[in-house]
Amino acid sequence: MSEEKKKLHGFASIVSKQVEPLNENEKFKERFKDTEVKVLLNAKDGKWAALLIIDKGKIYVEGFKNNPKENIKKKNAGWDGLLQTTTPMFLELLGSEKVSTGKVIRKILTRKIKIKGIKHVLVLLKLFEL
Repeated sequence: MSEEKKKLHGFASIVSKQVEPLNENEKFKERFKDTEVKVLLNAKDGKWAALLIIDKGKIYVEGFKNNPKENIKKKNAGWDGLLQTTTPMFLELLGSEKVSTGKVIRKILTRKIKIKGIKHVLVLLKLFEL
């Protein structure tokens, strides 16, 4: 049976359009050639979460319905790190030219962003540098 690429919906589709062009970027391929990590990006006010998968120099996205909550639990979705906030906050982070650690930490302290598995989520900061 051939494996078809699943059609992405909602937030997962947006994330995919933002990150998948990195597959053509030589800096990305070199920097992440030994990296295997899965980070779940959950827009808690939407219907879909995006599982960002970096696998030895390749990046791709899978979509998960975020209701019921069991769908996005670590044992079901298989993520290493979780970043959860609202859609506007994600768009602010994805759309800004420079994402600083200080800016993200402020949002965590004010409980606008929820993070689990922070060492895996920090990979996202390296992505934004490219």
